Amino acid sequence: MKGPKRSFDTLLFFALLCVLGIGLLMIASAGVFYGEARFGDEYYFLKQQLIGLGAGMLFLLFFQFVDYHTWRRFVVPVFFIALVLLVLVFIPGFGTSVYGATRWVALGPISFQPSEVMKLAIILYLAAWLSEKGYEKTADLIEGLVPFLVLMCIVGFLIIKQPDTGTLGLIFLISLSIFFASGAKLSHIFSLFGAGLVFLAILIKMAPYRMQRFLVFINPEHDPQGSGYQITQALLAIGSGGLFGIGLGQSRQKFNYLPEPVTDSIFAVLGEEFGLIGGLVVICLFLFMAWRGLRIAKGAPDGFGRLLAVGIVSWIVGQAFINIAAISGIVPLTGIPLPFISYGGTSLAVLLAAMGILLNISKQSTLKT
Repeated sequence: MKGPKRSFDTLLFFALLCVLGIGLLMIASAGVFYGEARFGDEYYFLKQQLIGLGAGMLFLLFFQFVDYHTWRRFVVPVFFIALVLLVLVFIPGFGTSVYGATRWVALGPISFQPSEVMKLAIILYLAAWLSEKGYEKTADLIEGLVPFLVLMCIVGFLIIKQPDTGTLGLIFLISLSIFFASGAKLSHIFSLFGAGLVFLAILIKMAPYRMQRFLVFINPEHDPQGSGYQITQALLAIGSGGLFGIGLGQSRQKFNYLPEPVTDSIFAVLGEEFGLIGGLVVICLFLFMAWRGLRIAKGAPDGFGRLLAVGIVSWIVGQAFINIAAISGIVPLTGIPLPFISYGGTSLAVLLAAMGILLNISKQSTLKT
């Protein structure tokens, strides 16, 4: 069932443009020293991000133009391709390693992270599968919970082998949100969440570096020159920003003190340069996007559109707040980037494609804007 044709949610689009603008501003500032030191070009990261932004905006325009119902016919092949790409990570000649983790696939001159593609693929697949099942079958143990758990195990195995615990946790939370919105029993949701926590504890116990991250989370002063170095420098950056910040481009922590200033730690640089006020502006923009996105989900003309919207909103907002919470010391460091703001062409392009789908759903909303 298709809803009435109308223009897309302009308020959501405006908020997106604001976040993208902040992202470019912060990459231009945070990447100056890092780009010069690594590539001999202080604007290297900004130039690369602009390429990713250009590709992403083309994706956004395309996906917001094409009726989202079209993608229902392609969810199985898209999900299969995403699984194949995750397998390619482990094949010599295709997979590439960075900092000891094999998360990238190189196809000629193009390199990308298959896990980013999987985030969108699993949202599409779950939205189509669960909306077709209906509430009664989704709430059933055999027809709902067991197949969902099998799917999580397959995807989880491929991602944890990279290893990428942060992305695995995010995909699990996104999937759980869609499962809940589709009519799953609360007892099943709590059981899955509990099982996830137990599995996380096992993963922490199995890998020394994960245990070190957990110990640093419990006590940020644990090993400040080793495993606790990044969070120590991030908290110093955020704290030195005060209420209004020390000014754009004036960050001191980005000068070889703060690890990954253009990716995982970019919110710390933002907090240092724009202070608490700047950080709150970014948080409010993501909360505003969450409100508009959930409103779109509520007004979607069918179950597929509603679950798609829930999944996309859970992805963007969940990833944003995991990143902000991690770099602020509220949760353990995860390595998850800040959506639309952190450097990363694959992430930006796929996120903008997802936003295009969300905007298309808004064009068919049954609610007035």
